[in-house]
Amino acid sequence: MERFTKILATVGPAVDSKEKIHELVKAGANAFRLNFSHGEPEEHARRVAWIREIEAETNTPIAILQDLQGPKIRVGKFDKAHVLKVGDVFTFDNNEELGDATRVHLPHAEILTSLDVNDPIFVNDGVIQMKVIEKGEGYVKCEVTAGGEISDRKGMNLPGVDLPVTAMTDKDHRDVRYTLDTDLEVDWIALSFVQRPSDITELREIVGDKYKIMAKIEMPQAVDRIEEILPVVDGIMVARGDLGVEVPFAKVPLIQKSLIKQAQDMGKTVVVATQMLDSMVRNPSPTRAEASDIANAVFDGADAVMLSNESAAGDHPIAAVQAMASIAAFANQAPYFMRNQEFYFADTPADELATEDAISSSAAMIAEQLESKAIVCYTATGSTARRMSRQRPTTRIWSLTPDVKVARALALNYGISSRVVAAPESVDKLMPLATEKAKEFGAANEGEKIVITFGSPIGKLGSTNSIKVATV
Repeated sequence: MERFTKILATVGPAVDSKEKIHELVKAGANAFRLNFSHGEPEEHARRVAWIREIEAETNTPIAILQDLQGPKIRVGKFDKAHVLKVGDVFTFDNNEELGDATRVHLPHAEILTSLDVNDPIFVNDGVIQMKVIEKGEGYVKCEVTAGGEISDRKGMNLPGVDLPVTAMTDKDHRDVRYTLDTDLEVDWIALSFVQRPSDITELREIVGDKYKIMAKIEMPQAVDRIEEILPVVDGIMVARGDLGVEVPFAKVPLIQKSLIKQAQDMGKTVVVATQMLDSMVRNPSPTRAEASDIANAVFDGADAVMLSNESAAGDHPIAAVQAMASIAAFANQAPYFMRNQEFYFADTPADELATEDAISSSAAMIAEQLESKAIVCYTATGSTARRMSRQRPTTRIWSLTPDVKVARALALNYGISSRVVAAPESVDKLMPLATEKAKEFGAANEGEKIVITFGSPIGKLGSTNSIKVATV
């Protein structure tokens, strides 16, 4: 059964060999996430090398995403673990001594300054909840409203507090510098805890156009500013873990649907992540609720769905990818999914991408009406293929490009199979190239129709202006 929605699998200790990663590819993984919150850069570089070897052996471009840690706020260290109860008073301060049952050091002086009375504080993924009741020089005193165990370096969330920090920490700068200095062959860089467009600008100024940038939307500030953030990124990740702590959990499904729709409207890649198959970290099969969760992300039009601990550290990484691939494939073929999608058109003929939108929407409709086996896009930058993917056609998109970096980045986009081919010299040579490659790559058999989109003259950026129907 054909699957259009992509799978982004996190690499970690559970699949820390070329052979294991290859098994994930065979199970259905289209792209891999390197979590720079864990491990040394050299470990990730080794995994990149394995993935690129697999890519060459399978002749299938694979996307790699470098996920930066970001400014995760953590409490200091304790003399031992303590259990806080509802009604307890607990203090966060600038005293570096070990914490106890009444206080702990908060190694973020700017946070102590930013907090005000009545601000909420969540610790340990929201298990412990507090409210600020007093603020003084170098401390905030809180009342515990939901209790639990607190211990060394537990994460802290401050829902609704506009943090006076940028999304890039010193560690993130070092990790990005390592990537640039070693020419690490990643395609995407994901920025964690984005709050504002300037966070993206900071990373963009460092990497330029060498890598695609993905903003992880896990802060309410980013949700509120999504219309400002989307124009300056190449994609977003709906990171439901921290987002579910930062906002009321009942709102997460609504935010997810809204973010997917807004990203698709703007032609930006969108990934849905966190706890999609969480039970499979330990169990060999998913819950029915998890199956519905993945299917609904597909129905909403996500480009990709992601596995975190399930593939990185779980007991059943291969089975998790297989389960996700099966669920997504069935959802892609559902009549509801087909009816739920819409074709995109430019608002006015004067829009910068009006011609590309007209070509891509028309190609999708022609392919559907003719029951074509493939839509073949020749693209130098990937723009044509991404605009076609935005239409969410019911026909597979085959992207032909002379640039391997373009082919790899597109592996994260809905419905696209990319292949690297030599650049044709003219339109006359493009047509036989498209039909020849469609047959060679298994996109269509002899006698079957394909729809071809391209720009004339060949090789001119942003010139997609033509559609052809050809028979293989």
